[in-house]
Amino acid sequence: MRTHSKETQLELNPDLALEILKEGNGRFVKNLKANRNLLQQVNETAQGQFPFATILSCIDSRTSAELIFDQGLGDVFSIRIAGNILNEDILGSMEFATKVVGTKVIIVLGHNKCGAIVGACNNVELGNLTALLNKVKPAIALEKETTENRTGSNVRFVDNVTTHNVIHTIERIRHESPIILDLENTGAIKIVGAIYNVDTGSVNFL
Repeated sequence: MRTHSKETQLELNPDLALEILKEGNGRFVKNLKANRNLLQQVNETAQGQFPFATILSCIDSRTSAELIFDQGLGDVFSIRIAGNILNEDILGSMEFATKVVGTKVIIVLGHNKCGAIVGACNNVELGNLTALLNKVKPAIALEKETTENRTGSNVRFVDNVTTHNVIHTIERIRHESPIILDLENTGAIKIVGAIYNVDTGSVNFL
């Protein structure tokens, strides 16, 4: 598998970039890793990087973006934070990744059985974690389907909040970053939501 260069990055459009990630997850699920020489990729990326995707995902140890999408060194910007929430620093990182470096797609990747989502649903308070979990609360408010047992013990409720959290994050990206919104409106990038299943290894794109 070749290392991305400026030329290969420029050849990609958002649809092709998304397809590369889908194909990579397909290989991951089938345990068919692409043949890569990682040490060679270290050498080939030493003077510069030309990733094609920016992925915001959770810190969960089971959700490493490079692994579940079967990507190598220099292929993706991986932004990880509990609950795949958004803040000013993450938004700035996305603007750098897209506007400056030229990635073609932003993926907001949630996952089932997310501890941060469960914690927010249970109104957990713990030091600085409290402020982080509060950023999930809008997604809880958006979940109108569940009328009883709106807690972390209700798997369906947690799954619904997880999806709402991804969608809400995407809406915030568009609303809070005119730079990224302009790139999307001109077709330079796509912003896509997805949910990773920790039971199967598969990614469901929303």
